[in-house]
Amino acid sequence: MPERELDIVLYGATGFVGALTAAHLAAHAGPDVRIALAGRSRPKLEALRIELGRPAASWELVAVDATDAPALRALAGRTRVLATTVGPYAAYGKEVARACAESGTHYADLTGEVLFVRWSLDELDARARETGAAIVHACGFDAIPSDLGVLTTAQRVAADGEGTLAETTLLVRSLRGGFSGGTIDSVRQQAITARADADARRVLGDSYALSPRRSEEPSSGRPPASGVLGRLRRLVPVDRDPSTGRWTGPFVMASFNTRIVRLSNTLTDWSYGRDLRYREATDFGSSPMSPVLAGGMAVGLGGVVAGMAFRPTRAVIDRFLPQPGEGPSPEDQAAGRFRLEIRSTTTTGAHYRTRVGADYDPGYGGTAVMLGQTALALALDDGLPRRAGVCTPATALGEVLVERLRTQGFTFDVERDDRPNH
Repeated sequence: MPERELDIVLYGATGFVGALTAAHLAAHAGPDVRIALAGRSRPKLEALRIELGRPAASWELVAVDATDAPALRALAGRTRVLATTVGPYAAYGKEVARACAESGTHYADLTGEVLFVRWSLDELDARARETGAAIVHACGFDAIPSDLGVLTTAQRVAADGEGTLAETTLLVRSLRGGFSGGTIDSVRQQAITARADADARRVLGDSYALSPRRSEEPSSGRPPASGVLGRLRRLVPVDRDPSTGRWTGPFVMASFNTRIVRLSNTLTDWSYGRDLRYREATDFGSSPMSPVLAGGMAVGLGGVVAGMAFRPTRAVIDRFLPQPGEGPSPEDQAAGRFRLEIRSTTTTGAHYRTRVGADYDPGYGGTAVMLGQTALALALDDGLPRRAGVCTPATALGEVLVERLRTQGFTFDVERDDRPNH
């Protein structure tokens, strides 16, 4: 990359998660990293820079709109990395990502939108590979814990000579914290698009929708269950593990995270294994109330997603959900945490257990750390990114980002697990 005036531009810096990311950069970037804050409102940017204090005193401020393609192209051409928190990305991210692909500028975002990543693969991948830009999607709680957790598991399995990954499940063991208003707005807009667009519904219904080599992938993640009970289980995805007696229900981010993990596998020529069968679920335990809670989650989640597609029900649902720019108090953020566990069986029959977690609110403080460290790694670390074009965190940064996050208190611990009832 030619020398640029700036190392990192943080676009959307005055939003709730954007401001948290700016604070993380101010605390951890160091005085030699050249950073600019960008957004629509210069007065808000000025107020944020004052709030950040001395570490940010020299940071440049850039007022630019997400639809101003020439201005975004000029901004992208001045920096090594552009990180953006401005969603929904299908509405406000396309020109930002395009400017980076055209300018050979590395890009990182927080999208959890399948349709946006599919658009990026179709429209930007070839050009980004020509210019050397890494377009790195899903650099927050969507989907770094999943993506890097499976990566570290696959690397340990390979190092042990135990083949590749086969049946692999991420279980949410504990999660305290919220999902940002921006994330919810992305779900809302994607539901609206899917209701009106048959092609969008087809993409959202395909477990391998993000694969650039779709014809080489399985026809589906799992064979569809048949009969009345099979249809009921698809509508209310609740399972009981007969070996442990524990009940699982849906995880709200699984439909996106699983696709990112599968994309990482494909982009690395199926380094995790052709036999990888990956899913995500929430662990509800083994108490008498566990199946009730799991079923309630399934029905509630399905109702919210379906309701967002229709204006009358959407208006009711929106009264109870955070709006873009809203977030929890500092006290609530400080109490946040997440604990995930990845359980995998390999092609040789070995069992592994990977623990991923951190004492951060996943949707706010934790996401800010993940995006901030992604931007710093892309700007400063030798040998990165690992590839150009549209990437995932695992394929662009891999274990370098894992180590960076460990220094911030994140856990990525893999152990072999040969106990009965794995």
